[in-house]
Amino acid sequence: MTLTDLSPLMEFDDVEPAEDCICGGCNARRRARLHAAPVHEDGHAAARSVRRRAAVLMAAMGTAIGGGTAAATAAPAPTPGDSSATRSQNPQGEISGLYGQAPGARSLAAPRAAATPLTRAQIIQRAQSWVDQGVPYSMSRYWSDGYRQDCSGFVSMAWGLNSSQTTWTLPNFAERIGKNDLQPGDILLYNNPASPQAGSHVTIFGGWTDSSRTTYVAYEQTGPSTKKRSTPYAYWNNSGAYVPYRYTGLSAGGSGNGGGGTSSTAFPGADRFGPGADNAYVTRLGQMLVQRGGAAFYSTGPGPRWTDSDRRAVQAFQQAQGWRGGEADGIPGKDTWDYLVNGKGRNINGGTPLPPPPPPTTEGFPGAQYFGPGQNNDHVRRLGEQLVRKGFGGSYGVGPGPRWTESDRRAVQAFQQAQGWRGSEADGYPGPDTWRRLFS
Repeated sequence: MTLTDLSPLMEFDDVEPAEDCICGGCNARRRARLHAAPVHEDGHAAARSVRRRAAVLMAAMGTAIGGGTAAATAAPAPTPGDSSATRSQNPQGEISGLYGQAPGARSLAAPRAAATPLTRAQIIQRAQSWVDQGVPYSMSRYWSDGYRQDCSGFVSMAWGLNSSQTTWTLPNFAERIGKNDLQPGDILLYNNPASPQAGSHVTIFGGWTDSSRTTYVAYEQTGPSTKKRSTPYAYWNNSGAYVPYRYTGLSAGGSGNGGGGTSSTAFPGADRFGPGADNAYVTRLGQMLVQRGGAAFYSTGPGPRWTDSDRRAVQAFQQAQGWRGGEADGIPGKDTWDYLVNGKGRNINGGTPLPPPPPPTTEGFPGAQYFGPGQNNDHVRRLGEQLVRKGFGGSYGVGPGPRWTESDRRAVQAFQQAQGWRGSEADGYPGPDTWRRLFS
């Protein structure tokens, strides 16, 4: 074949490469399409046409020179995190294959089988891996595992999808659920109708932090890097517009928590708990302890990773039953688990609930002078007890009591932030508005 023989090939301007073809020509055309500049960067139709013709020409030349075999070799895959791999102008990022390839395209770097079912514990572990690595937020870059470094790419990674989706397409892989159905690995998703691409967000639900279900552990991809933090339900802003969803690819057994799920009341075994344990049974244990009066032991969580907060909460529950010595070592056994899952025994506070809320009264805010460092009065105690009733007692290791502490300030600040207040409006010191909302 001569170059003159190649002239007919120049007419096939609009032919797209076959997605399942691995020949040199299709590989070259896919690379040309992948690295093509956006329209505003002179990536107009004529330029794309020239690139297509050049790719076809080079592939054909390789075939001619190689005696009928494709001489063109696959170019190196885009470097993960290299913004040149994808130049999306969509602030959320568009649907893309791993490492920014066209959706459905075969990965040149790491061919991947269809997504396999995941347990809830595996979803949380995958989310935690980005937290541990401190993956920087980006709407156009791709991390070393191939997923786009924005909020929807983060969920796509945690769910083990074979592409980076958007907040508008993630529901295609999920079913809508209610707030009371939320379990670790589910998501809370907000799509902003006024600015769908720039104003939407999604978080991964990691478990409730209090028995009143007003705060939860959120895993999310937001600037500057992946976060795991206690978050007011459903989010800091636009709270009422977030919708809970559950991934339909959970492994058989429903909850998919590893070891066959955690829906059973049977004791899963002592090896599920203690230093180094990281599984959904630890999360469930913590949630039950919170419901039995153990919220004060958790500043964040409960979560799947065993911490000293879990040990102290278990020990407090065991001691509330009158157990001592080896029976109150802070590690759950069959009896501890049986008491928790079946609602037996006494709560951590000895079974004595906090005083009931004060009856409605015209008494207003007592004054800012009663709150802050050095203050010791009944107003401080009353404030702290009401914060606990409202589900904002996670900062208290002991108490609350009449002496003002940093725990009081942090609890007030958490309540203020849950109202959507920021800056000086959420400084941790109660004012008339905080008092009115807290006691309403």
